[in-house]
Amino acid sequence: MRTELVSDPGAPDRPNEDFASVGVPACGQGGSLVVLDGVTPPKGDTGCLHSVPWFTSRLGGALTELTVSLLDVPLAEALSRALARTAETHAATCDLSHPRTPQATVVLARWSADLLEYLVLSDSALLIESPGGAVTPVLDDRLARLPRAALATDALVDATVRNKEGGFFTAAADPSVAARAVTGVVPRAEVRALAALTDGAARWVETFGEGDWTDCFTLLRKEGARALVDRVRALERADADRVRLGRRKRHDDATVVYVEP
Repeated sequence: MRTELVSDPGAPDRPNEDFASVGVPACGQGGSLVVLDGVTPPKGDTGCLHSVPWFTSRLGGALTELTVSLLDVPLAEALSRALARTAETHAATCDLSHPRTPQATVVLARWSADLLEYLVLSDSALLIESPGGAVTPVLDDRLARLPRAALATDALVDATVRNKEGGFFTAAADPSVAARAVTGVVPRAEVRALAALTDGAARWVETFGEGDWTDCFTLLRKEGARALVDRVRALERADADRVRLGRRKRHDDATVVYVEP
């Protein structure tokens, strides 16, 4: 198994809110990947004493353990259990019902000799390459499909579309959100490689339009994850007038995990 992992903070003066890991079960067969993109809250109350990196590190750690120790448990159930475990650690001190309680997007993948399982929740991406070179993106596009008016202000997002029917879902404190994720199974023989990207790295495709998902995967295979992140940073710096970025942060945390199982 070949793996490559790069996680680059959006700014040197603040902590990286992403989490990434690759796990291998004790039996030595197969493996899993976990990628979380912590949601940066606006300034103000979140109802929680803890930071987003605190949350992503605990949720990510639980997911890493569960995806390799409970191989017979589906990924959605593993996410549900990990969310419940993480919520229990701060339910006594924090208001977990607050719409801005720490939360994250999720990409999970787990492979064996026979199958590849996957789960995607919110706007991070999973790319699956076939032996013939075809690249299939697995996306949860509910956020992208919302009208701009629904995303005009943070208060409107919290009140109308965040973790609500007709809106979009993230992993926060409610274990039942795992049932909202995009999930699936692919025969292992149909998978040559896979990659998971937080939206800070996916900007190369989704924001700057430098290529499609197949082009992105080709770049990863030939030049590596570091090259993709470096190209995104160069594009961000060049967009001085924020023509492409708009209201988005100039630099976002960018994480890429590339795996040849």
